[in-house]
Amino acid sequence: MSHSKRLLSIDVLRAINMLFMIFVNDLSGVSHVPKWIDHVKGWEDGMHFADTIFPLFLFIAGLSIPLAIGKRIEKGNSAGSITGYIALRSFALIVMGFFHVNMEDYSKQALLPLPVWGLLLTISFFLIWLDYPDTLAKTKKYALIGTGIVILILLGVLYKGVDEDGGIRWLEPSWWGILGLIGWAYLVCSLIYLLTKGNMMGLLTALLVLVGTNLAVHAKLIDFKIPIINDASCASLMMFGVIVSLLYSKIIAKGSYKWLWPSFTVLGVALIGFGFLVRPYTQGISKIHSTPAWIFICTGIGVLVFEIIIFLVDVKGKAGWFKIIKPGGTSTLTCYLIPYLLVSLMALVHFTYPDFLDEGTGGIIRSFAVAFVVILVTGVLEKRRIRLKI
Repeated sequence: MSHSKRLLSIDVLRAINMLFMIFVNDLSGVSHVPKWIDHVKGWEDGMHFADTIFPLFLFIAGLSIPLAIGKRIEKGNSAGSITGYIALRSFALIVMGFFHVNMEDYSKQALLPLPVWGLLLTISFFLIWLDYPDTLAKTKKYALIGTGIVILILLGVLYKGVDEDGGIRWLEPSWWGILGLIGWAYLVCSLIYLLTKGNMMGLLTALLVLVGTNLAVHAKLIDFKIPIINDASCASLMMFGVIVSLLYSKIIAKGSYKWLWPSFTVLGVALIGFGFLVRPYTQGISKIHSTPAWIFICTGIGVLVFEIIIFLVDVKGKAGWFKIIKPGGTSTLTCYLIPYLLVSLMALVHFTYPDFLDEGTGGIIRSFAVAFVVILVTGVLEKRRIRLKI
């Protein structure tokens, strides 16, 4: 299998992950839900269903790197042009994450109410990074992009946040937000892939360095975090995806799936087992603190779930089973941003859910409904060529 060939199994896995990401994000506003679904508290040693969604997103992003970068290498693109492609994609994610994370501490003293600021922010993202059709005149395209940039700059100028002491502050990176963390990890892992030219030994060495850094931080062997990679948790999860994607390619290149099933099963179980092994020595299992046990267990789960999806989609050809959620895997960034539009619009019209949809079973059903509606809207927009492309 060529490293540049698009895999339906990865698209399906990404779509499933996106469905559950929207679900758990919406569920955060629902009370009285079963503990096993919701996030574990920051001080607890353990993980629930919601704590697996973000790390699996990073793992899946890693699966796609050999395909995306490999495609450009096979086309004969220069290292400089590929580096530029990586940098621009990373920059877009980091910028979006940077603005999103500042919504958490938005001040009521700001000129614009948060719903208006958030709505304009999402609109600016669409204007800047929309996948404009080739038939659109360049003057119109650049005018729309320029409008988006101007809106984004104005929103930055008008921003007021609340600092730890209750005072007013301006925009700051904080923890960079979900998209920002993905952007930094993508930058690191993609550049490593480019530098090693997809060499398995080089990538395994990089993975060992990243995982070793995370282990050392949480085992208290080092008491500092490294710029860009921090404790290397996000980059480790994504690099695991890169390795697994290459492993899949190498096994299938031999023309048979018979070695894939035992290989992925053993790898997945071993990673989960190793996670529990290091748990007592590296600050337990914690998504909030991005501990090694959390990384290994989530990666192991990712490998096993990927194996199941490979069997269903790539081997048995059952991609049609997942058609209803397909847009979540093909227009993922668009799908991720639509809830920001919905939340802002709901706040502007003062819409609130009835009590029975704000708690318990009713709330869970509501969150699933929201997730499916968001993916449905994404699909409608996708058919009209309204999707983000970075």
